Formats: sequence, C-alpha cells, structure tokens
Amino acid sequence: MEQLSHVTIIMDGNGRWAQERGLSRSEGHAEGAKSLRACVQAAMKAGVKYLSLYTFSQENWKRPEKEVSAIMSLMSSNIVDALPDFLENKIRFRVIGDRSRISEELNRQIEDAEKQTAAGSDLTMILLFSYSGKWDIEQAAGRFAADYGTPAAKPFESYLATAGIPDPDLLIRTGGEQRISNYMLWQCAYTEFYFTDKLWPDFREDEFNDALNSFRGRDRRYGKVK
Repeated sequence: MEQLSHVTIIMDGNGRWAQERGLSRSEGHAEGAKSLRACVQAAMKAGVKYLSLYTFSQENWKRPEKEVSAIMSLMSSNIVDALPDFLENKIRFRVIGDRSRISEELNRQIEDAEKQTAAGSDLTMILLFSYSGKWDIEQAAGRFAADYGTPAAKPFESYLATAGIPDPDLLIRTGGEQRISNYMLWQCAYTEFYFTDKLWPDFREDEFNDALNSFRGRDRRYGKVK
C-alpha cells in the first residue's frame, strides 16, 4: 500500500454551488469552509500528517472587490473560530503565499495563530493563500541566485515557500476541472492526481476517503521499473 503523508486540495466550485441554489458567491465560500473542517477531521482519522489547501490564488485578486473582501473576512473569522480546535487537536496552522497584499490585521491574526500552534504534532494544516506556483518558483530563483556560489547556497527546493514540507503525495481537485491552475508547479512533479465533479461545498468525509482509496490503488514508480 502506498504511503500517504501529504494531501493537497484545490477547492473548486464554491461559486457554482451557490449559483445553482440562487445564493451569493460569498454564501458558497462560507459553505465551503464547512467542507474544509470536515476534511481536516477526515485527514486526522486517516493519519495524514500534512493537509494543504489552495485557498486563494494570486489570480483571485482579479475577482470583484466585494467577493475578495468577503473571502478576507471569512479567512479572518475562521482563524479566530478554529484556533481553539487547533490547539485542542494538536494541529499546526500555517499560511504560505505572498502576504504583502493582505491587510495588517489579517497578517497579525495569521502570525498569532501560527505562533500559538507551532507545537502542533498531529497534523500540519497549510493554507496556500495569495499563492501561485510561478510566483513561488520566481521568488525561489531570486534567492537561490543571490546565494549561488557562496557557502550559504542550498538545494533549490530549500528556497521554495514550502521548504521543509514534503511534496504532496495526492492532489485532489473538486469541481470537475482537470488542471492544476498554477499551483505547486515544482512540488507536484510526482504527485498523484484525483479529479472529481463534486463541487467543493459537497465534498466531505466520504468523498475525501474515496480519494484516499483511489490513491492507495496507484503504482508509483517515479520513472523506475519494479
């Protein structure tokens, strides 16, 4: 059976889910937050050590200002609400991405939650927020070039924003699309993909376990012959 340490999810379909029900896109994002909590619980039951979630891409800044504002507010309130659960369940919380465009208040909340949960050992939950794979490689290349040829130089992957986190074993994308949308371009070189038509607000524990079961049937050879 394939070992499964890191699961990452592209959470797609909040807007379409809301539209189908005559709701606002913001209500779709709020319902999607419930799926996030369900998947965190399912990951812990399954013994997954890292769960990362593509929460907000750099391209998402181009969405209507009202929707972006609602996402920022939801992020803020969810951090506050979830912090006691993180501490109780030994979950380490991290946010990775270009945080220069995020408000000072939200950055403070993120930093506080990261500090308070730093000792969490049962699961590391990572939100990729204001993130893109191209941005990650570009910033890593700049830092790598600055160190190149010096005693401080390290392997290239050490300069990525995800340094210290194992590459994903499994990438799940909900919502029916079959692409990775500028997400973890370097890290997903040998990741197994699982695509589902389920919209993110309908993706809960049973659907998460279906994805894990699919992964366990894969034969990962990494270019080798068994």
